[in-house]
Amino acid sequence: MVLEKLKLVPHLPGCYLMKNKDGVIIYVGKAKDLRNRLNSYFHSSHTGKTAKLVSEIADFDYIVVSSETESLILEINLIKKHDPKYNILLRDDKSYPYIELTMEKVPRLQIVRNVHRKKKKTRLFGPYPNVTAAKETVNLLNRLYPLRKCRTYQKRPCLYFHIGQCLGYCTNNVDQNKVKDMENEIVRFLKGDDKIVTDRLKKEIEIESSKMRYEKALELRDMLDNISKVMVKQKIETHDNVDRDVFGFYNDGIYLSVFIFFIRGSRIAGHHHQIIPLIDSEGEELTRYIAKFYEKGILPREVLVPDIVDSELLSNYFEVKVRIPERGVKRKLVLMANDNAKKQLEDEIELINKNEEMTSKANDELREVLGLDKLDRIELFDNAHLFGTYNVSGMVVFIDGKPAKNEYRKFKISFDKNDDYGTMREVVYRRYFRVLMDDLVKPDLIIVDGGIGQMNVAKEVLDELNININLVGLKKDDKHSTNALVTFDKEIPIEKRSNLFHYLERMQDEVHNFTINYHKQIRSKGLYASILDNVEGIGTKRKEALLKKFKTVNKLRECSIDELSEVVPKDVAIKIKEILDEVDK
Repeated sequence: MVLEKLKLVPHLPGCYLMKNKDGVIIYVGKAKDLRNRLNSYFHSSHTGKTAKLVSEIADFDYIVVSSETESLILEINLIKKHDPKYNILLRDDKSYPYIELTMEKVPRLQIVRNVHRKKKKTRLFGPYPNVTAAKETVNLLNRLYPLRKCRTYQKRPCLYFHIGQCLGYCTNNVDQNKVKDMENEIVRFLKGDDKIVTDRLKKEIEIESSKMRYEKALELRDMLDNISKVMVKQKIETHDNVDRDVFGFYNDGIYLSVFIFFIRGSRIAGHHHQIIPLIDSEGEELTRYIAKFYEKGILPREVLVPDIVDSELLSNYFEVKVRIPERGVKRKLVLMANDNAKKQLEDEIELINKNEEMTSKANDELREVLGLDKLDRIELFDNAHLFGTYNVSGMVVFIDGKPAKNEYRKFKISFDKNDDYGTMREVVYRRYFRVLMDDLVKPDLIIVDGGIGQMNVAKEVLDELNININLVGLKKDDKHSTNALVTFDKEIPIEKRSNLFHYLERMQDEVHNFTINYHKQIRSKGLYASILDNVEGIGTKRKEALLKKFKTVNKLRECSIDELSEVVPKDVAIKIKEILDEVDK
């Protein structure tokens, strides 16, 4: 069927969507020539993740577009929509912090991560791969320049005014020219020119020393030393002071290593690296990676890339200069990034392979042990209660051997009694009724933390819902350690030194910890509410006020009568302390 369908694919640009036997989209890609690209999957030999992908392809769809820019935009949107398993990076990318000098009349310095959160104009400097360096930079500048520190104007000068770190903008009329001068110096510093700040510090150190205020001079000396830590000293001879990012790459046929230099103010301000499975061609993978990279950050004025990247496509997509340098300093920077990408992969390949054994390969071993055709998604359940009260259940999800934390779910059970079977019946019904109603992705396997009894209850509910999902339980020995998988037909012993044992143990720990943490939250709130219900003089409003301020029973216990009296009358505060003391006996 697939080979016949290939003959109908045109030699045009577009996107393709690979599907498994269940019709689930497992990979999205783009191509200048759809026919040639799709043929390469089915008529060439492959290794690594590409070979695994091809082995799961049962069908494909394609969408023809009018340009390569359109195909890139469509590809990224399709990946966001379908979240295909083979488009997921080996490691989750992260957003780096930026320093913001706000555009208010009296600006503030702050660290931000969500740089796309505001539509108004703003001044952002970064990124800062070293979060500590970003915080130290903000602290340094806030100590050196008396900017506004408060989010809102206070009715009277705060502590910062009294220690000389604020000019008291809330009560004093401050010369705006002085504010502008501070802003200009801060901007110059954040753009890489530290001379004006270091000269100022040196002058102040001399003044303090001459007045024999040596402690103050030593404090200023420490601030001067900190500048050498937060300001990068590796100068780049570009002489144009343009903010630019430099991308490099290396691949070993299985993984693609990406390395990025952030150059700000003709200095290397930091770097980023990531290693991803190589499924498509290295050029397509790197082009896609760069396109997605800036979803979490701001674009510099120029991006330098290796010659395998479609620079014209990215220039059109970003609407900034994306260049392939051919000579000079910029070419050397790309080659340096390539060298770093290679070193990074060589240094981390052993760790990557070990991680692969503990995740995907262990998942494959579980699939083979259970005789399943595929095992992409596993859902595990655990229950918790306190003598039949505060009854809850938790569900965690593992996809291709890795925890998918955004898929975890909590269930507050509708009854309070010690009934594990009743809890299992309720949580399985609620979960898979929702799967049916909302057309959610079904798991390939459900694991219950129990034996055949728990499994039978879960199976009854699944049968009532007319939904077919593989189901197993976990049997434990007298030391409460898992020693066998339980199916409806047999028990499968698990070797305790095997990757499969550690994989199951990791999943059990994950669902247990997730459920217990939720149980503690519920129990704390429930115990708190029950204590407050027993205090004469506390109604709904006072209870809400106490809950809002003190959050937990432990924090309530730590409060003095005077602190409680800030929220409730003193006689009521005394009664609360008396009841708490009685509970603690």
